[in-house]
Amino acid sequence: MSIEYKTRGELQAMRQAGLILARALESTATAVRPGITTAELDAVAAQVISDAGATSNFLGYHGFPATLCISVNDEVVHGIPGGRVLEPGDLVSIDGGCVKDRWHADAAISLHVGEPPRDEDQALAEVDLINAAWRSLWAGVAAAAGATRLGDISAAIEGSIAESSRADGRRYGNVDGYGGHGIGTEMHMDPFLANVGKKGKGIKLAAGMALCIEPMLTLGKSSTRILADDWTVVTKDGTRAAHVEHSIAICEDGISVLTAPDRGRAELAPFGITPVDLDS
Repeated sequence: MSIEYKTRGELQAMRQAGLILARALESTATAVRPGITTAELDAVAAQVISDAGATSNFLGYHGFPATLCISVNDEVVHGIPGGRVLEPGDLVSIDGGCVKDRWHADAAISLHVGEPPRDEDQALAEVDLINAAWRSLWAGVAAAAGATRLGDISAAIEGSIAESSRADGRRYGNVDGYGGHGIGTEMHMDPFLANVGKKGKGIKLAAGMALCIEPMLTLGKSSTRILADDWTVVTKDGTRAAHVEHSIAICEDGISVLTAPDRGRAELAPFGITPVDLDS
């Protein structure tokens, strides 16, 4: 395993890529509406990234044909944008990345198209699912602030999902075989960051590391399969899925969320954590 450690200046450069990606995802989320195609959403992100002088790190990656991965309903990750028309109540996960001055950023969001489904029980379940995914992400980010081992982050994500399952009265599926990763001069780097784990296990964390924290939850079982396009991952049982992600930096004086406009300040405040300012 080869871990890439960055200087403070290099982490600041990564922050610039992260801010570009944050704007691209915000613009794409704003454009989400019934009747729009996933290809049109992809074009929104592509324009923002291009206008900022960055490039997509998804486009062409192992032959991937688009700027974003857009996964709808039972699609978990790696959905290919195209002619699919979004309908009211669809659950959409938007995963994007960019590279600026050789430094990469990667992040994902999940949201409903228009209002949640009309069926009240289904709507509540899907809102709970998205919220549980975000809670697990921020639990992992917060854990990184005081973690000594990679497993500390994984355990926090897993524990948050279990806590949400108990609180919501649902058994969320924690998707098998997928998770976060290192990031820097490449989009996917060591180490792999599982969404299950034990405290005190795994590699030691150190200043200069950058990680993507990336939980994926379902409303059913955790098993998935890949469609004939060799990219799109869907739930085996057909239940809906949510996928969220942020890139973070581990600094000598704390952590910073590279792909959050406020560096994660609002979401980390309940944990008593103030993120490091890499913007100045």
